[in-house]
Amino acid sequence: MNKYVYSFEEGSADMKDLLGGKGSNLAEMTTIGLNVPPGFTVTTEACLDYLEYDELPEEVNEQMKEYMEKLEDQMDQQFGNEEDPLLVSVRSGAAVSMPGMMDTVLNLGLNEETLKGLVEKTDERFAYDSYRRFINMFGEVVRGIPHREFEKIMDEVKDKRGAEKDVDLDAEGMKEVTEKYKELVGDIPSDPWKQLLEATKAVFGSWDNERAVRYRDLNDLPHDMGTAVNVQAMVYGNTGENSGSGVAFTRDPSTGENEVYGEFLRNAQGEDVVAGIRTPLDISDLKDIWPEIYEELEEVCHILEEEYKDMQDLEFTIEDGELYILQTRTGKRTPNAAVKIAHDMHEEGIISKKVALLRIDGNQIEKILHKRIDPDAELDKLTQGLNASPGAASGRVVFDSDEAERRGDEGESVLLVRPETTPEDIHGLAAAQGVLTSRGGMTSHAAVVARGMGEPCVAGAEEIDIDLECEFFEVDGKKIEKNDVITIDGTTGDVILGEAPLIEPEFTEEFERLLEWADNIRRMGVWTNADTPKDAQKALEFGAEGVGLCRTEHMFFEPGRLEVVHEMIIAEDEEQREKALRELLPMQKKDFKELFRVMDGLPLTIRLLDPPLHEFAPTDKESQKELAKRLDIDFETIKKRVKRLNEANPMLGHRGCRLGITYPGIYRMQVRAILEAALEVKNEGKEVIPNIMIPLAGNVNEVKNVKEKVVEPVHEDIFQDEEELQYKVGTMIEVPRAALTADQIAEEAEFFSFGTNDLTQMGLGFSRDDVGTFVPNYLDEGILEEDPFQVLDQEGVGELVEMGTKRGRKTNEDLSVGICGEHGGEPSSIKFCYRRDLDYVSCSPYRVPVARIAAAQVVIEDEMDVDEGIDGY
Repeated sequence: MNKYVYSFEEGSADMKDLLGGKGSNLAEMTTIGLNVPPGFTVTTEACLDYLEYDELPEEVNEQMKEYMEKLEDQMDQQFGNEEDPLLVSVRSGAAVSMPGMMDTVLNLGLNEETLKGLVEKTDERFAYDSYRRFINMFGEVVRGIPHREFEKIMDEVKDKRGAEKDVDLDAEGMKEVTEKYKELVGDIPSDPWKQLLEATKAVFGSWDNERAVRYRDLNDLPHDMGTAVNVQAMVYGNTGENSGSGVAFTRDPSTGENEVYGEFLRNAQGEDVVAGIRTPLDISDLKDIWPEIYEELEEVCHILEEEYKDMQDLEFTIEDGELYILQTRTGKRTPNAAVKIAHDMHEEGIISKKVALLRIDGNQIEKILHKRIDPDAELDKLTQGLNASPGAASGRVVFDSDEAERRGDEGESVLLVRPETTPEDIHGLAAAQGVLTSRGGMTSHAAVVARGMGEPCVAGAEEIDIDLECEFFEVDGKKIEKNDVITIDGTTGDVILGEAPLIEPEFTEEFERLLEWADNIRRMGVWTNADTPKDAQKALEFGAEGVGLCRTEHMFFEPGRLEVVHEMIIAEDEEQREKALRELLPMQKKDFKELFRVMDGLPLTIRLLDPPLHEFAPTDKESQKELAKRLDIDFETIKKRVKRLNEANPMLGHRGCRLGITYPGIYRMQVRAILEAALEVKNEGKEVIPNIMIPLAGNVNEVKNVKEKVVEPVHEDIFQDEEELQYKVGTMIEVPRAALTADQIAEEAEFFSFGTNDLTQMGLGFSRDDVGTFVPNYLDEGILEEDPFQVLDQEGVGELVEMGTKRGRKTNEDLSVGICGEHGGEPSSIKFCYRRDLDYVSCSPYRVPVARIAAAQVVIEDEMDVDEGIDGY
């Protein structure tokens, strides 16, 4: 018979897949002696069986009854007893933490009869408060009634009775709320056992609810894990002013500072804190109210960090002065906090350098470079809330999550403004630049999710009065309507009218040290894609070791140059074209000299012109008329020449090396500019390492042609018999045929650089300009796991990369191989490149730190068992 149920005493932290994160951690905390209310866990296997067959296996029912009897013995109470009822909580808990994404029911076991026993044992107000909470959660989780319907009733009763907060309602007020909740929900089983079974099924079913699925999609989590159900004896934070509930982090999840961080509410159950319905007190206030409990909580935090070797996020309840720990999990944190915590835990001797590096999520590193508001700017400050998640963002105000998602996906900068957010808002949070709430605290849903996403959040801005129906908010006499622009600063909590000027961030000392550790471990080079000296300089500041891609066509769009480019592409004969090219030569040379000076001895890989000429042509009537006048050519003639440049499929047309072979003068001008610039900068006393890259070659003869008819004649003209400059000539591998015939191409090329943007486009047959029309659907349908233009398609395009590298090195063992597509800054793609023996990755400047960390992580992962590495301190 399958074992579907485990008591907390039977489990352990390493049973996460079976018991879920919450269940395994409850078991672990029980084992190490923390004050955890007893209970049992129904396994993820039971969930998966239920989801497959749409009913609970009979063994689950039997085993739950067996373990409920054991719980009754532990608590000396009876489940369903009318005089002294045992009440339980029913909570979900997947193997991977998914804050707020699934469901909870508290105070289960209450009915009209057990309510009387609870009244006798406690008091009428507490009993009805507990009962209305049970009806609310049962109605939401099991019956699917929206939370706002319950909030509406609560607000009506508070208004009627002149109560500002829930806690201000007396027993009669709670009775009225309870009765109205019962009318809303309808039939609830009076049999506690039926309540438990229905709640268990509902929690299992919550694994597939829309918000949970969306959360897993957003965080790249598998959909086949299932969730466990934890049934736990209730402890109460709402028995009076000597009780309370809270959430604590063992370190500050926003900054990483080593201090207990969190919030609590007196006379409240835990859901009140997490839901953000009431603005809680700071955890530091606990020190003044209950100093002994605060001291005990600090000790619990210390014990948990020693046990788990990581920052923890825990929920606690204080019942009549006694502290209970209800759960712990690895705490979500901002990218900045992740860096500081990893660094500091190493310095404190808790983890090794390698484990510290493995703790950093490569996909979050870019967000460490958060922009912030210029401290010298004059700002129209509206109000200040809680600085719940750092960084600053500006955008148009929207009040609806669906609208935020739609407009955000269309590329518009929007800020989501809500009284508080719930798990149903996850899609709006993901698409918005940031979130502002009028209620809730530092551990509210909005704060936790925003921190996990690395986006700014200002929470609990209580001066803001939000009207969701009419879509505006008021603060200090000012009315801010939908589509008005505001700025939020999640680092200070400021809310500012209009678009505030933002400035670039700086590396922290801890981040610099982590990057140094990474550099000492990694074996693969990290280069950058940079078209301007400014980009190259920024990349060097971020630790780049070379330029793997400099796109020369971007230089043609500079002011004063495009007109000359127009003359070049409109030219009817070689003489006219050469005249324009002679004008472009000093411009290109100047660009390259500036880049060589910035690189100062590091490789600079310059790609010869790649796009089709029509991209540079004047398309509007006025520009064409101006060109005709400047060249003294008839307008109709200009119009015809521009039209002649158009192609049916330009991405597969007259571009790349095909352009250089047809019009060798263009490439000769560029090669001359590169070599003369390099020589002149070398003569200034600087070291130069030029690499000339031929784009889009799919045939070895294309490379031969460009070398023989472009590079060699220019070289001979500049250097004559004396070779004064070392440089390499290589090619981008962007055409599948190039990867298949890489052994032939490597006989002519000194380096390969995989242009995985075009290689993906041609390998998958997907137009990267049109993937937005179908790839999102492919992701939803599970046809693709990732967008192949963001994450390298390792099974398909990756095979071409591996094949091209191996075949190229068969005929040229000195062949240098790198990657310069967008994938060069994506962590899993970087790790793939290392494992396929590439020499370097090249990425945008702001992804250089990502690549440095990922390139170290893959070495660590390959040299040690990852699980052992994380646990073996």
